[in-house]
Amino acid sequence: MAATEFRCLVKSFKELTPTVFEVTFEPERVKEEAPEFAFLAGQFVSIVIPGAGPQGRDLRRAYSIASAPETRPVELCVKLVEGGPGTNYLYSLREGDVFKGFAPYGTFVFEAQPGRHACFIATGTGIAPFRSMLLSEAYKKSPAVSSWLLMGVRTEDELVYEQELAPILGVTWVSAVSQPQGNFEGLKGRVTDWLRQQGAEFPWDKTEFYLCGNGAMITEVKAILAEKNVAKESIHQEKYY
Repeated sequence: MAATEFRCLVKSFKELTPTVFEVTFEPERVKEEAPEFAFLAGQFVSIVIPGAGPQGRDLRRAYSIASAPETRPVELCVKLVEGGPGTNYLYSLREGDVFKGFAPYGTFVFEAQPGRHACFIATGTGIAPFRSMLLSEAYKKSPAVSSWLLMGVRTEDELVYEQELAPILGVTWVSAVSQPQGNFEGLKGRVTDWLRQQGAEFPWDKTEFYLCGNGAMITEVKAILAEKNVAKESIHQEKYY
């Protein structure tokens, strides 16, 4: 699918955690002959940030779509970053506002493979494409034999989507909190700690690994997988900056 320009009408804004928010929008074609808004679970939209670049030029920033391809309005899960032109622009939007976007982009998509497991590893809003994948009709029709969804955050109040995704049949949810503030009962540490705890009983050679989040996590996970002799072809990644 070739990327197309869309006029995006904001339908709602909601704060999910102290630093993460959700923006939903209805995409409208700018040109009548253009295709309807369509994407594969895991792909992203490139959003135009007006006047935020050098000498007042527009900038573009990429955000993974957090909703399934079959769902409308489209949902974005965004971390508010101090001084970040893209996140602060999106944070200012409310129902009725309009922004410009181009979609779809990206090759980070779930590919069903018979007899294979899946391990989705996310930090922060890196969970967005995994939510899209797990809620998609494509995954429901051809799910992995079993799946693990690892969600790593600094404090427990930054966890999102657990109540929605943890109950999915065949999915094991793992919350990893590196600096818990209260009586957190999950894994006190990082997603990489959980991965290191898995022994020979884990199906390393029968699993597709999907990594999305900060670059340090991805580098560390890939080193662990190399130690376990996981084939490079079984490792799929999307770095967030």
